[in-house]
Amino acid sequence: MKRLLLSILAIFLLFEEWLWDLLTALGRHLARLLHLARLERWLSRTSPNVALLAFAVPLAIVTPINLAALWLLARGLILQGIAMEIFAKLLGTLMVARVFALTKPQLLTFGWIDWIYSTITGWLHWAHQRIRETAVYQLGHRLKEKIKATVRSWRRSAEG
Repeated sequence: MKRLLLSILAIFLLFEEWLWDLLTALGRHLARLLHLARLERWLSRTSPNVALLAFAVPLAIVTPINLAALWLLARGLILQGIAMEIFAKLLGTLMVARVFALTKPQLLTFGWIDWIYSTITGWLHWAHQRIRETAVYQLGHRLKEKIKATVRSWRRSAEG
């Protein structure tokens, strides 16, 4: 049973890593596309209080989308509601990850945020170590690296 649970968690971890990489790259691309370099520079140098306020902005943006998804679900539009909720989660993760990457030093000056961050990252590190030892994770990780190498090769051949 333990082996099965670790294998399932390994699949989730691989998916989470892939999704995090994809959303991080998408966030950088969108920042370039929307010409947000100046805003990002300012945000990375702002005060801890402003950083905390900026960290709340994704929540303010995503909450109405979550409410709309709930409204769709309540109206029986299950697939549309689920699709909207997935969109909200991806958008929220993308924005939170970007803001956190830019404001992490300022945010960690708050003792309670530093404690939460340290606690969660400690748990995640412990769990990841256990999961990375599984055959399912190692196989999936090798597959992911092969896919990334193939995509890089395709890009190079398309550019050249």
